[in-house]
Amino acid sequence: NRAGVVANVALITNIFFLFGVLASLGAVLTLPGMAGIVLTLGMAVDANVIIYERIKEEVRAGKGLQLAIVDGYKNAYSAIIDGNVTTLLTGIVLYVFGTGPVQGFATTLIIGILSSLFTAIFITRMTFTWMQKKNMPITFSNSKTANFLANTKFNFLGARKKAYMFSGALILMSLISLFTLGLNFGIDFTGGRTYIVRFDKDVNTTEVRKTLTDEFENVAPEVKTFGSSNQIKVTTKYLIENDGTEVDSIIQTRLYSGLKEYYKNSIEYQDFSSDTEGENKLLGILSSQKIGPTIADDIRDKALMAISFALLIIFAYIALRFRKWQFGLAGVAALFHDTLITLGMFSVFYSIMPFNMEVDQAFIAAILTIIGYSIND
Repeated sequence: NRAGVVANVALITNIFFLFGVLASLGAVLTLPGMAGIVLTLGMAVDANVIIYERIKEEVRAGKGLQLAIVDGYKNAYSAIIDGNVTTLLTGIVLYVFGTGPVQGFATTLIIGILSSLFTAIFITRMTFTWMQKKNMPITFSNSKTANFLANTKFNFLGARKKAYMFSGALILMSLISLFTLGLNFGIDFTGGRTYIVRFDKDVNTTEVRKTLTDEFENVAPEVKTFGSSNQIKVTTKYLIENDGTEVDSIIQTRLYSGLKEYYKNSIEYQDFSSDTEGENKLLGILSSQKIGPTIADDIRDKALMAISFALLIIFAYIALRFRKWQFGLAGVAALFHDTLITLGMFSVFYSIMPFNMEVDQAFIAAILTIIGYSIND
């Protein structure tokens, strides 16, 4: 009720601060960056949920509202700080080892965590203090939610054998798939070429993909709409191992050969492949990018280092924080469980699903996010 409104005001303030800091840094807002903002919102709400549940516990214990708010905040601090510090450490690791879009994700995540701690703890507390001075009523629930989840009794450990079987089956399926089918690695890790191509009419990406697969000698490219429906992004690993000077020309020729039929008005190769001035200069290849195998190997090594360091730092933090290495080991084991199953599902379904399930730098950012969220539990 009223406490929920206060939390929402803090959430909006958090977004305001986050965008303000990004603007002041001149940061470019990317899709992974947006993912970092969404994750920040989730963590900010988590903090308020923990605080409010603690306050409700104090009220149920018979304390007055003013004392319940003081003790609720005090008892929630440790859980909030632990959860945010582990995710913050993951964000720092991502920023140090990541490149390009991943660093954008890490930047928004780090800024968001710091601003969410400020807004979820300081601004909400300040608002409640002001409301109490004005003798305004503060409610943390309504008649339907007052005791929601207060007296739940579920024997989690009693269901452990069923959980072992369920997790065991998923892990076994994941391992079999990873060793047999593997993962669909993107050009970030294998190397490849990307082309942004514009047409003079809307095109069907599925049909384009089939045509280009034939042109690229059955090496299927990834084709997806890039912006408007008459613009596509083509990503191919065709001839990436070949370093010859003529390779770029060969691939562009094959690209032209496969795509010229999709133009309403015929287009010459020169207008398609170059930025020659003329009426067709806004059609054909708008931009291209090549990631060589050496660069891809470097990106892959950095990704593996990022995951390894994140696990190591979280293990050390949990071990130091709770004074027993067994807690750190159990926490990291849970992370491996969640991460392995996620990898396994990508291996099982990447050739089945109608959408892209490619392992690239953004995927590594997502895996590290899963690690951060898992350790919160």
